[in-house]
Amino acid sequence: MHQVSTIVLNLCYIKNEKMNVAIVMGGYSDESVISLRSGQLLLSQIDRSKYTPYEVHILLDDWYCLHEGTKYTLSRGDFSVTIEGKKITFDVVVNTIHGTPGEDGHMQAYWELLEIPYTGCHYYQSSLTFNKRDTLSVLSKFDIPKAKSIYLSKGDTIDGTKIAAELGLPFFVKPNQSGSSLGVSMVTTLDDFEKALAFAFAEDDDILIESYLNGREVSVGVIKYKGETKVMGITEILSQNSFFDYEAKYLGKSDEITPANLSEPLQKHVEETAKKVYESLGMTGFSRTDFIIMNDVPHFIEINTNPGLSPQSIFPQQAAHAQMAMSDLIDNEIELALKRKPIWKK
Repeated sequence: MHQVSTIVLNLCYIKNEKMNVAIVMGGYSDESVISLRSGQLLLSQIDRSKYTPYEVHILLDDWYCLHEGTKYTLSRGDFSVTIEGKKITFDVVVNTIHGTPGEDGHMQAYWELLEIPYTGCHYYQSSLTFNKRDTLSVLSKFDIPKAKSIYLSKGDTIDGTKIAAELGLPFFVKPNQSGSSLGVSMVTTLDDFEKALAFAFAEDDDILIESYLNGREVSVGVIKYKGETKVMGITEILSQNSFFDYEAKYLGKSDEITPANLSEPLQKHVEETAKKVYESLGMTGFSRTDFIIMNDVPHFIEINTNPGLSPQSIFPQQAAHAQMAMSDLIDNEIELALKRKPIWKK
C-alpha cells in the first residue's frame, strides 16, 4: 500500500528526491482521444526538477506505461510497473482521463483502496457529477437556476408530443452520463426526435431531455487554490453550429472569447454562481462549469470535473488569462492530493 503524507513530501524536498508521478490519460469512451492530448500537455508542463513523470495509458484493451517509446504493462493489483527489471510505484496520480472510468469515480475508488493519492475531486463527487440527473437533483437544494428537464430510461414509453408540450420546442436530448457533448442533439421538430433518442441511447441507457435556454453560453473555470475557491476565468462560447457540440468544441467550429465581455455586475454574478456550484457539490480540483445566461441570470448546464487540456480546450485559455502557469497549477493539485486522506482514515 502507498501511504504518502505531507511529511514524506517534505522529506523528498529535504533529500532532493523526486516523486514518481503517474500522469494518467485515455479512458474507455470516445473521449479518450481528447484525454491523450490533455495528458501530453501535462507531461510538457510538469516541473521535472520536482517530479519524475510517467506516461500512463488506461485504455479499454490495455493498461500500460509508455516509457521512451516502449510499452510496459501495468499491474492492476497495485498499479505499479516494472521497467527494465525495476519495479516502479507511484507517489501520486495526476488524473486526466475524460469520461469513464476516470471521470465517473471508478479509477478514483480503485486508487483510494490502494491508498495512492490522486488529483481532482473525490471518487464520490466524480461519480455524482458525471450523472447529470443526480447533479441537478443536488443543486436544486441550493437554488441554482437550471433548465426544465425530464429523465427517461431505455424501454420507457416515450411520448414526444407530451414532452414538447411540457418543455416546448426546441429541446435537447442528452445521455445522462457522457461528456464532450457526445450523443447530444437539439430537437427543433418532432420529426427529429426518434433520431435524437437513438443517438443519445447509443451512449447511455438513461437520458435527459431539457428545455432550450435562449441566451449567452459561458464556461467558467473554477479550482481550489491555496485553500480558496478561485475562478480562473469566464469564456463566452459562440458556436458556429446550433449549439456547442463535439464539432464546435474540438474541430474549430466555435469562437471562444476569454475573458467574456460581461458587465461588472453580471461577471460577479456568474463568478459567485460558479463558486456556489463548486462548493455545493463538495468539489476540489480542476473544473469547468457551463451556464446559459438568460435575462442576466446564469442557468446551470453541467460541470466537467476533468476539463480538457488540449490546445483547443478552454481551461488552458483561462489559466493564461489568470496568469497562472500550468506547472504551478499541477503543483497545487499534487499538494492537495497528498493532503487528502482516505475516508476510513479521517
